[in-house]
Amino acid sequence: MDKFTQLKAIVAPMDRPNVDTDAIIPKQFLKSIKRSGFGPNLFDEWRYLDHGEPGMDNSQRPINQDFVLNLPRYKGAEILIARENFGCGSSREHAPWALLDYGFRVIIAPSFADIFYNNSFKNGILLIKLDAEVVDQLFKDVAVEDGYELDVNLAEQTITKADGAVIKFDIDEFRKHRLLNGLDDIGLTLQHVDDIKAYEQKRSAQAPWLFV
Repeated sequence: MDKFTQLKAIVAPMDRPNVDTDAIIPKQFLKSIKRSGFGPNLFDEWRYLDHGEPGMDNSQRPINQDFVLNLPRYKGAEILIARENFGCGSSREHAPWALLDYGFRVIIAPSFADIFYNNSFKNGILLIKLDAEVVDQLFKDVAVEDGYELDVNLAEQTITKADGAVIKFDIDEFRKHRLLNGLDDIGLTLQHVDDIKAYEQKRSAQAPWLFV
């Protein structure tokens, strides 16, 4: 997966608590396991006025003009701010796939569902937990300024606001290491490729019949 070090980008607000994974990517789109192509169906039931199905030409579908991601001011947003318990519901890994495929690399909220939280980091999305009061102020900041941006620095664990104010955030050191180095589960395993090869050679000498 791509490394994450620092990102300065437009912020989009998702001003709803308890956004579940079925809202993030509805169940009918879970047939594919390619990890890509889910972005156009992110928040499908809120984003469009008709019922979406796999294979539809999304450019021809009627859009909900009032939905936040359809507003011109949030075009190109790569940072999402949300309310508490974002990503609740089922454990589908397609939810972070859809968010990432749309373009989001950072999600800021007071809290996240546990499985969604773990899945997001494994797929290269930085999830940041901040106090509800701090998140509420970010919603206010975004509301008053078109194209509002935040500068997120993972190495320094800081968020720099448009007015220069700095917010510090906490992150588990192992998750931080994974993101900074672009290591998914396969990448972590491949760090030990020499040890794996050495074990295979030793084991094949001890029990050659297993390698026939």
